[in-house]
Amino acid sequence: MRKSLGLLSLCILSAAIASYVTWIQIRPSEHYLPDLRSQLVLNQGQPGDKGNLLGIQPELFAADYQSPERLRLKFAAYLNKARIEGLLNSKTIVVLPEHTGTWLVASGETPEVYQAASVSDAMLWLAAGNPLQLAYALLNAQGQDRLTDALFRMKAEQMAHDYQAIFGSLAKEYGVTLVAGSIVLPAPMVKNGVLQVSDGPLYNVSQVFASDGTALGQPQRKVVPIIDEQGFTAASPASALKVVDTPAGRLGVLICADSWFPENYAALAGQYVDLLAVPAFLTGNGNWSKPWGGYNGAATPTDVDIKPGELTEGQAWQRMAMAGRINQGGAQAGITVFMRGQLWDLGSDGQSLIASQGQHALAAEGHGARLINLWL
Repeated sequence: MRKSLGLLSLCILSAAIASYVTWIQIRPSEHYLPDLRSQLVLNQGQPGDKGNLLGIQPELFAADYQSPERLRLKFAAYLNKARIEGLLNSKTIVVLPEHTGTWLVASGETPEVYQAASVSDAMLWLAAGNPLQLAYALLNAQGQDRLTDALFRMKAEQMAHDYQAIFGSLAKEYGVTLVAGSIVLPAPMVKNGVLQVSDGPLYNVSQVFASDGTALGQPQRKVVPIIDEQGFTAASPASALKVVDTPAGRLGVLICADSWFPENYAALAGQYVDLLAVPAFLTGNGNWSKPWGGYNGAATPTDVDIKPGELTEGQAWQRMAMAGRINQGGAQAGITVFMRGQLWDLGSDGQSLIASQGQHALAAEGHGARLINLWL
């Protein structure tokens, strides 16, 4: 009897292992009809020969990241709309929001990842679907949040490849300079126009792509990670901020919270910056109109004496981020672009904005993807 029970247990275990191995190898392509519509909601200035800053505020969902092709389809549709509106030329700088590339970590995974109710659950399904790769990545993880570090690290090479394949090809196809939001990668660098990863710490970085599809300059690393990022991404010094030359002028990129700190503008001012791009992401539905709660784990800027609760989140963004600080860096114009949609349980909020000549304007609130444009 004992021998029979042992044999039965072995058979059950073997069947369970076989089922698990089969499951992790299945990556079915689900039917998904994305909403490719967008509308131009803000268009300031007059067309000329100086170019323009064009922000794409997308509406993204977890299923958009099931494959690189799906994500590219959405942004190609937005750029098609911009071309129809007459907003694209050889001096156009297109700006996407923060973390546009980050969720490529979920690309090519099992349906459970995209159907998960929360980011935490999605990450657990991601881990379950890649046991051997995760085990190796855990050995090399460097952040305090070792699981999140390992999950991004194990997908890093594919993420970097897909990020450039999507956004580099879009920049080339539409003949524009493209600030591709941001992506989390381990110590990335550009070699011969190609974005590559290494074995260093994870950084939240933004890459600019030239109109020939190559990576322009080095990845811009985030200087001020917020509290939600500090467990697995490292901070970069302000001295590492670098301006890149584009057909429309010298461009500086400040990722989200970086646009709140005067030392970052000082670093760019010394490089004669003309234009500013701020890829941004504000979690939580409805947070734009709620009381501002402070700097989300980051140190308070030295020139701010406003206490949490005295302003709404939206008012704080307009007064203490790029719109209120653009003159500190000497730039002539700038744009802040937020991501909208519903990625698992993260929620999203924020009104994208443009700033020039001491004034700024907000994109109108509403559902769906939005385009905002500033002629230089």
